[in-house]
Amino acid sequence: MPKSTRSKRPPRNARNSDKHELYQLAVQAPDVDVPFLARWFARNVGREPRTLREDFCGTALLACHWVLAHRENRAIGVDLDAPTLAWGRTHNVATLLDDEQRTRLRLIRADVRAVGVEAVDLVVAFNFSYSLFKTRDALREYFVRVRDGLRRGGALVIDAWGGSETQDVREERRRVADFTYCWDQHDFDPVSYHCDCRIHFRFQDGSVMRNAFRYEWRLWTLPELVELMREAGFSCVQVLMEGTSRDSGRGNGVFRRVLRADADPAWIGYVAGRA
Repeated sequence: MPKSTRSKRPPRNARNSDKHELYQLAVQAPDVDVPFLARWFARNVGREPRTLREDFCGTALLACHWVLAHRENRAIGVDLDAPTLAWGRTHNVATLLDDEQRTRLRLIRADVRAVGVEAVDLVVAFNFSYSLFKTRDALREYFVRVRDGLRRGGALVIDAWGGSETQDVREERRRVADFTYCWDQHDFDPVSYHCDCRIHFRFQDGSVMRNAFRYEWRLWTLPELVELMREAGFSCVQVLMEGTSRDSGRGNGVFRRVLRADADPAWIGYVAGRA
């Protein structure tokens, strides 16, 4: 039999790798996020969500998967960074969606506080992206704008992170496929709760893609997020935390509403509010 002419991908290194592809592989899980959002919304609102707005959408991977999940689903992705949106159009929209599905996705370069689009069922701001708003007034204004852009009974869902380790200057590494994802908590100011976080990628040949992404954020606490959502007019604001597997003692991937939680040194949860 003739040998396959399909070329084998060379090992990744800092020179031949694309930071957006690496980020999607290491950080994002739309195949988990989309079903979670649909289930939570249906359970708490009483109807199926069909329209989603992904704020700070970056490459719009989540928005694409929302469209793929149901033939009636529509999505809007909003981001300020034109090159990142262009990358998403080329590598996600053009490859994941067919012609009909693309008509149900709209990508917009705009400030998430000023975008003018039709009201949607659900707005999400994931990967802690809202943390670029560093004052209560600025974050409250964003939440108010989101509420104004929701259909009656619609919802906002954001992810949140915390625990004592989030205030340490430290680097965490995690192997992903043939590279290593490095989360660098480069600096933290306990007075302002401002933090400088970076992402590096390390490869098997020893090369490193340093500062592939850099974030200058405020670390918001759960009480602050809940209070600001309520001040913005959201009702039934919930904190959702992950359960623990009895076998492994680790997270089980199931997020439920909680009124209190254990003092985990590093946790990730969600805050969700209905309009």
